[in-house]
Amino acid sequence: MAINYRVNQNIPAVKFIELLERSGLAERRPVDDKECIQGMLNGANLLVTAWDGMKLVGLSRALTDFHYACYLSDLAVDSEYQRSGIGRELIARTRKQLGSKTKVILLAAPDAQDYYPRLGFTMNERCWVLDGDADLI
Repeated sequence: MAINYRVNQNIPAVKFIELLERSGLAERRPVDDKECIQGMLNGANLLVTAWDGMKLVGLSRALTDFHYACYLSDLAVDSEYQRSGIGRELIARTRKQLGSKTKVILLAAPDAQDYYPRLGFTMNERCWVLDGDADLI
């Protein structure tokens, strides 16, 4: 399997949606809202993709200042390609684009709770989330 990695290549929303569906992340992403998905792609300032020929098989989508913090918003790998090192390589290539002191921060999907510690991530219990439709009280 010869996987080709690309940095900041534009991809259409439909390819991202298909990958989310094949990776298992679709249940936690608005895949039925193509405008939102396109906005997610447009708003990211660091995108690393993995390709098997013309097939998108992995993606790291991040928001970062390139100096202090990088929020890794999506790490998706096609289920047929999982456990082959693509996720690790996507993170490594994402980090290569960042400053040497930049922290990578993410919210893990429930099924990935055991994955990130194996890569060296540490858990931080001080994360808070305010949903977009929630009232600020």
